Amino acid sequence: MAKFIDKSILTVPNLLSFYRIFSFPVVLYFALAKSESVYFILLLINLVTDVLDGFIARKFNLQSEFGARLDSFADIGMYILAFVGVICFKTKEIEPYMISSFIFLLFFVLPEIISFFKFRSFPSLHLYSSKIGGFIMGGFFFALFIVGFYPLFYYIMFVVGIVSFLEEIICVLVLSELKSNAKGLYWVLKDKRKLLLN
Repeated sequence: MAKFIDKSILTVPNLLSFYRIFSFPVVLYFALAKSESVYFILLLINLVTDVLDGFIARKFNLQSEFGARLDSFADIGMYILAFVGVICFKTKEIEPYMISSFIFLLFFVLPEIISFFKFRSFPSLHLYSSKIGGFIMGGFFFALFIVGFYPLFYYIMFVVGIVSFLEEIICVLVLSELKSNAKGLYWVLKDKRKLLLN
């Protein structure tokens, strides 16, 4: 059976992404079972593996199209788990901000929906703004569970997140074909201009 597995996909970064994907139902179970401490520890491990897979891929030149798409798929699962966790454990804290939270969630899924209808695939752009937004979202999430809700931190996360989602939406609309590791709108437009001039 092992001979049918392409060893080129079994890199450390990809294995870390596979871990996040396969751990999804386990983390979801503990969230729905209201086991906050276990849920939180497992999601913390997921966040650490998310940081590590990108670092290892860049450090040891293990980046690939498959890896980028796998990482994005794993990230979607982790964001879903974070949203579920907030609903299961922190509803009281987030309830006064429910409208803005739904707006945030809408902008989060819009790039995925637009990309699926346009390219029949989910994006793996890995924009710089998305990375910054992801770190801030992760910081807000863990601050929420460890020290509590801070409105200023929430609004910073909201604004940065919406800006990064908008950039991703524009990139998906501008691109003629889906690509990974696009960096940002500036680079997407720069590449498009080069193609038009050639």
